[in-house]
Amino acid sequence: MNEGTGTNFMNLQFAAKSENESFARVTVAAFISQLDPTMDELSDLKTVISEAVTNSIIHGYNNNSEGVVSIQAEIREDMITIIVEDRGEGIEDLELAKQPLYTSKPELERSGMGFTIMENFMDEFEVSSEPGRGTSIKMKKRIESKKALYN
Repeated sequence: MNEGTGTNFMNLQFAAKSENESFARVTVAAFISQLDPTMDELSDLKTVISEAVTNSIIHGYNNNSEGVVSIQAEIREDMITIIVEDRGEGIEDLELAKQPLYTSKPELERSGMGFTIMENFMDEFEVSSEPGRGTSIKMKKRIESKKALYN
């Protein structure tokens, strides 16, 4: 992400520990709050951060807390862009992983809805992954409360 006029950005890295999921969610929510999102928008954004970070910890690093999860967020006018990345195991079959109810960890009672939730809550959703090299989730959402200021 690029720093430029009319933009603001943040970068966050933390250990791939489940207790850091709430830290990531609250930190990104605090950053986004400058756009004065509605409660629904803020709730949606917090949910997608939780899903993406949890996927990195559970699937990317197989609950190995030595891994690192990175989050980049950028605000450009009324658009928030969020990238959540890990350098974990990666995803062998990305199309299969995107299917609702599919989970590679059924023994953990995972719902298999993470990607579906992220895709439905955001305006744009993109996943890239390479086995053995990690996964990157890029999401964008226009914040309605600020839309009128930029149209």
